[in-house]
Amino acid sequence: MLRLGYAKPGSWGSFWAILTLVGLATRAAQKADVGGEAAGTSINHSQMLLQRLQELLRQGNASDVVLRVQAAGTDEVRVFHTHRLLLGLHSELLRELLSNQSEVVLQEPRDCAAVFDKFIRYLYCGELTVLLAQAIPLHRLATKYGVASLQRGVADYMRALLAGGGAGPAVGWYHYAVSTGDEALRESCLQFLAWNLSAVAGSAEWGAVSPELLAQLLPRSDLVLQDELELFHALEAWLGRARPPAAVAERALRAIRYPMIPPAQLFQLQARSAALARHGEAVADLLLQAYQFHAASPLHYAKFFDLNGSAFLPRNYLAPAWGAPWVINNPARDDRSTSFQTQLGPSGHDSGRRVTWNVLFSPRWLPVSLRPVYADAAGTALPAARPEDGRPRLVVTPASSGGDAAGVSFQKTVLVGARQHGRLLVRHAYSFHQSSEEAGDFLAHADLQRRNSEYLVENALHLHLIVKPVYHTLIRTPK
Repeated sequence: MLRLGYAKPGSWGSFWAILTLVGLATRAAQKADVGGEAAGTSINHSQMLLQRLQELLRQGNASDVVLRVQAAGTDEVRVFHTHRLLLGLHSELLRELLSNQSEVVLQEPRDCAAVFDKFIRYLYCGELTVLLAQAIPLHRLATKYGVASLQRGVADYMRALLAGGGAGPAVGWYHYAVSTGDEALRESCLQFLAWNLSAVAGSAEWGAVSPELLAQLLPRSDLVLQDELELFHALEAWLGRARPPAAVAERALRAIRYPMIPPAQLFQLQARSAALARHGEAVADLLLQAYQFHAASPLHYAKFFDLNGSAFLPRNYLAPAWGAPWVINNPARDDRSTSFQTQLGPSGHDSGRRVTWNVLFSPRWLPVSLRPVYADAAGTALPAARPEDGRPRLVVTPASSGGDAAGVSFQKTVLVGARQHGRLLVRHAYSFHQSSEEAGDFLAHADLQRRNSEYLVENALHLHLIVKPVYHTLIRTPK
């Protein structure tokens, strides 16, 4: 029996004990493989090995290289007594840097120097706890020193936080992803910002948005905001702070969908907006287009102009004219239903016309192939499907199919909320095909039975139902 003890600081005892422990575990595994069924015992010392490595790092036993990490622009230096072998296992750059040297000075940005102890711990133990503000400096260190596993792990954490409706600094993370070429993280940041633009535009992050990021966001139809007027005001605030070149400001103002703003509000913007006072000529044609659109019926307007551009497609507006919130308490319990009304279309001609929608939610709907059956053709009893085999289902149908919707089809979107740090953010958006009454993948991976499900807020499912009118492509301008 081998008894492992703690060696005195500066001795090789603890280091060789760890290597001996690794050898024992390896030989035990090899004997089990060779012995077949007769050797059925597994010996696992991995937790003990992890503890020894933690002790090795903390006490600096048998250290053969000293790292002096200096925060850039300061006299602050952090000293780490480390082991060349363990650092080199994860990083080829460190292996080359530390060869034939007993002491190395590393210059790091302040935020990276502050988390260097966590970075070193990962190299020793393969684990660490990441806090929100530490994600970028840890990712930067992993990238600099070529620790691919840590780089992937931190990036996965950032993407998972954003995908779950988390309150991560998405603007800062986006700019960091662009600078490092991390396309997956960049896309995750863009999606989070699109689904939570109202929350971001009202925060300090909005002032840090770059012209490039703004140009990526403004053309998107999946932006979630109260209405188009909110987007205009957010853009005007950004222009006032950033003061970009005139060409940048005019391109941004031309991305606003002015036909989605009612005429009375357009008049107020022209009279009061500082941005339009400065750049009004650049969007004069778009404002005229919006007034013409509101003055006639869509069918009449389409005789002279094309209605199929993005300017005539609503975004995901939260205003009552385009949908309604729906909070379902204890959603795993039973079926629920509700109804709401939306405006027939964004045109001023249709502002007083409404469409009524009926909504059915079922927490455990079973496809036909899984519904209970009691006997097969031979008369043998077959087990019935369990309720938990079903999946959540949401069906949205018009209360009637009258002529009011002539020339228009409707795209439905369902937003699912998640609460983070007191804010209700959008976790996911499900879009229905225009000809469909439901989203096929709605909450496909959600476990509504669990009270702590990431899809639930205080055991309630927070939905927002949105219906966007889309003008038929069959409506064409005359040649």
